[in-house]
Amino acid sequence: MTMSASSQKSDTAVMLGMKMSNVQRWSDRVITALGQNPSSFTGPGTNTYLVGTGKARILLDTGDGRPEYLPVLSEALESAGGVAIQEIVLTHGHPDHIGGARSVSSEHGPVRISKRPYARFDEPFGLEINAIDDGDRIETEGATLKAIHAPGHAPDHLCFVLEEESALFTGDNVLGVGTTVIPPETGDLGQYMRSLDRLLEESPGALFPAHGPRIDDGPSKIREYIAHRLAREEQILQTLRDGHQKIEAMVSVIYAAYPKALHAAAGQSVASHLLKLETEGRVRRQEPDTNDPVTAQWILNA
Repeated sequence: MTMSASSQKSDTAVMLGMKMSNVQRWSDRVITALGQNPSSFTGPGTNTYLVGTGKARILLDTGDGRPEYLPVLSEALESAGGVAIQEIVLTHGHPDHIGGARSVSSEHGPVRISKRPYARFDEPFGLEINAIDDGDRIETEGATLKAIHAPGHAPDHLCFVLEEESALFTGDNVLGVGTTVIPPETGDLGQYMRSLDRLLEESPGALFPAHGPRIDDGPSKIREYIAHRLAREEQILQTLRDGHQKIEAMVSVIYAAYPKALHAAAGQSVASHLLKLETEGRVRRQEPDTNDPVTAQWILNA
């Protein structure tokens, strides 16, 4: 899930309207199959990945389950030499990642589906989940994926180091363009910032994101993400100093140069920052019993 964000070249870089090829080879061990689910949140769609070099490969993520994806996946399998799917591995349980698991398994034979369990996301899909967690490794011919629990965007979010290439599958934590939304209900910006620090410790080479193009310089992109979040936090504090108390008003100031179609996602992002600042004791809701942070009135603590 994505939205617009600052980049080194432009503070309004967006994936909205971006086009990507359905199938691409990103390395000797990685082929993409685009999920066919473009939107203001997903950009050109969810990147799903065939990983390995053998006759059966890992499928990392599955799109949201729309039928247009299955022919693209078959094209990717053919481009790899007519290979099969060894198993499905999921970065997390948001619908645009887990939603295609059942149809892929039905089309290509029953295969193991592995992820970090989280009942709230998993149960609606009725899948039998093979539990994996931080530090676990999934192996296939020519490739080893090491799981890193990196919550914040989602409680169950795993990133995966491709050990043979020192590359990193970042899921929704780091995107090819823009930054991810931190959903107020199940996300946590404080956790997310700690997850970015954890990913930086891996000193990855290339990043393979769930949305958007490959990133060649992993550490630079992760540091850019950290700097962006800190800068956005200061912008939010400044709008509070200027007397804006509602998130809608803050968005109209901070995201004035962004397409209106992205303002709803921007509101979620601002809410995640305010919840982090509330936990730190730097801001508060004017009416503490207000449950919805998006509609609350926010003020600075003295």
